[in-house]
Amino acid sequence: MATTRALRVGIFCFDDVNELDLVGPYGVLSAWAERSPLRPEVRTVSVDGAGVRCAHGLRLLPDKAAEEVQQLHVLIHPGGPGTRTLAADPAHLAWLHQVRQNTPLLVGMCTGALVLAAAGVLSGRPVATHRDAFDELVGYDPTILADTEARYVDDGDVATSAGVSASMDLALHLVARLEDTTMAHKVAWHLHYDHDFNPGLTV
Repeated sequence: MATTRALRVGIFCFDDVNELDLVGPYGVLSAWAERSPLRPEVRTVSVDGAGVRCAHGLRLLPDKAAEEVQQLHVLIHPGGPGTRTLAADPAHLAWLHQVRQNTPLLVGMCTGALVLAAAGVLSGRPVATHRDAFDELVGYDPTILADTEARYVDDGDVATSAGVSASMDLALHLVARLEDTTMAHKVAWHLHYDHDFNPGLTV
């Protein structure tokens, strides 16, 4: 992705987020940030900057409040049980619309896609999500083209992943997209992650 400013990636944190949906991509992207000459910034964000309690009990303290975040290149919205609450929250959906105006890439990890669907940003697009959530996904927007096979789908300004562990595959794809495949291989090697670099759909 061509840019004249530092690459900034924000990962949204919320109560009942799935731990791996959040920490998996964070681990991949942080490993990238440590090695990349691009010096990308990877920051965790919650609504008010306060800590969150994840779906299985892990507690996390994000870096910033949403209103403190400078313009992002990528916003990652993880999945988890808490996505159903956020998908019904007009304030959160309005915030997503605001962020979308100046953010080149929105990413829904796992059931994070449900929130993006509720916000109306997935209409007519191919979308991946957790295998148990496709009925919910098209319930939010029947025009969505549900991809039940791909580990992830890159549709230009929106990308989505299948369930849980697939979030790491999409995160490595983001490294390849934002920098190059060589760097993505270096990160995968460092993490001892056996990653197939061709399991997704890029539209």
